[in-house]
Amino acid sequence: MAERPAPSPWLFRGLSLIAGLALALAQPPFGFLPGLLGWAVLLALLSGDLSLKAAFFRGWLGGVGYFAVSLWWLTEPFQVDAANQGWMAPFAVALVTAGMALFWGAAALAFRLTQVRGILRVLVFAGVFSLVEWLRGHILTGFPWDLPGETWRAGSPMSQGAALVGAYGLSWITIAAAATPATLVERWRGPVSIALAAGALAGLFAFGATRLANAPGPAPGAPIIRVVQADVPQASKYDPALFNSIVTRYLVLTRRPGARTPAIVVWPEGAIPDAMEDYLAPQTWTREAITDALAPGQILILGGYRYGVASAERPVVFNSLLALQRKADGLTPIGLYDKFRLVPFGEFIPFDALATRLGIKTFVHVGDGFTPGPRPQPLRVDGAPPFQPLICYEALYPGFTREGAKAAGYRPAWIVNISNDAWFGQTSGPLQHLNIASYRAIEEGLPMIRATPTGVSAVIDAFGRPLKTLPEGGYGVIDAPLPPALMPTPFARLGDAPFWGMIGLSFLSGIASAFFRR
Repeated sequence: MAERPAPSPWLFRGLSLIAGLALALAQPPFGFLPGLLGWAVLLALLSGDLSLKAAFFRGWLGGVGYFAVSLWWLTEPFQVDAANQGWMAPFAVALVTAGMALFWGAAALAFRLTQVRGILRVLVFAGVFSLVEWLRGHILTGFPWDLPGETWRAGSPMSQGAALVGAYGLSWITIAAAATPATLVERWRGPVSIALAAGALAGLFAFGATRLANAPGPAPGAPIIRVVQADVPQASKYDPALFNSIVTRYLVLTRRPGARTPAIVVWPEGAIPDAMEDYLAPQTWTREAITDALAPGQILILGGYRYGVASAERPVVFNSLLALQRKADGLTPIGLYDKFRLVPFGEFIPFDALATRLGIKTFVHVGDGFTPGPRPQPLRVDGAPPFQPLICYEALYPGFTREGAKAAGYRPAWIVNISNDAWFGQTSGPLQHLNIASYRAIEEGLPMIRATPTGVSAVIDAFGRPLKTLPEGGYGVIDAPLPPALMPTPFARLGDAPFWGMIGLSFLSGIASAFFRR
């Protein structure tokens, strides 16, 4: 009998790409959770005897599928100045997708080098890929967008596991459980391992459901927060003729009557398209108009850029959050935070000197970019509970609020996330950003107030549930009492220590597998 021809390598490459696409579609806002089985497909494709080159390429193709779906919204920023930059969009998305996929290629290569066999390969696979995802969130400031652990919709029972182990720990659990069906070929061990994985997921769901069932109600006397979303597209901010109308939109919404007068009003990042020193300068019409829009004692939190001085010759620019209060003598600054974690190629150029020599700096139109501020710490301001500012991109990073509280010696009562999601247009980007940011509330056990110019703005409770939202393209305000904070979560106390314990378990599993094989 003639032997059956070996399957074409392109079959396995195509399956790798499909697995990555399925995993991306499992993420919000798509929510196709069966797509998580893409982890099992990738594990099966990386098991057995294959070359290191083939392993890397299969992992890389899985990453290409994943990041192509997750990051396609990166085309939108180039449409703001479409005449000059629109042509760059497909090249930028292709470059970022291919670059991010290198992490998955490296993970596949590392897994292949372990030569692990049997059911323990599930734990090694989860350890390698979750460790590489941790590296993706830290190298060159990191870009932890759509971590595997954030596949579960924020506020759902499954997402509550982040309060225990953080998003990276939840990534390890998610990958391990979703990859387990690949062990079905292991005779009786496969079904047993699948049953154990199902039991772990059921336990995680039970923990989350119990946690949500015991959620406290609104705290008596909680301050009313107003979130302002003026629906100002990014392109409008570059038209000087629209400046007055943009300011007016924010003022009208700030003055809008409500059932109760808000104690705190929150505007988004980059609300007013001008330097803070200019539109808040004494005797300017903008400063007087903002003062008149606020009630006596009312606090305004807003984002924008401001200038500092690094030397007599060279000014620096900060992306800042400023808290102002209307007092008897007028508008008074009461708190300032400068963004610490800047967006590579968006707010600064990595390896600036080299980029200047190569001409890349001019090509991407960033100029000298922003200067990072000090490491995040909570702000104490008169008339408001202490809060941790997170400007836009900073809400992607687990542990910022925990680290800030540790440095300051006190814990904030809430998180303020101001963002400029107008750059994303009306795509999946703002919805993904909302889900990712909400995980910071779960991890810390703190409510979050989120303001963006075009959506999605939200009041998020300490369980990551958006209680009130303004959708993409929405114009209006959210008035809501500040949700209560919870006691510090295990993650708030321990940080990523449980995650590193999981990585240690994966390492020991690799050693045990090698021992049993011998």
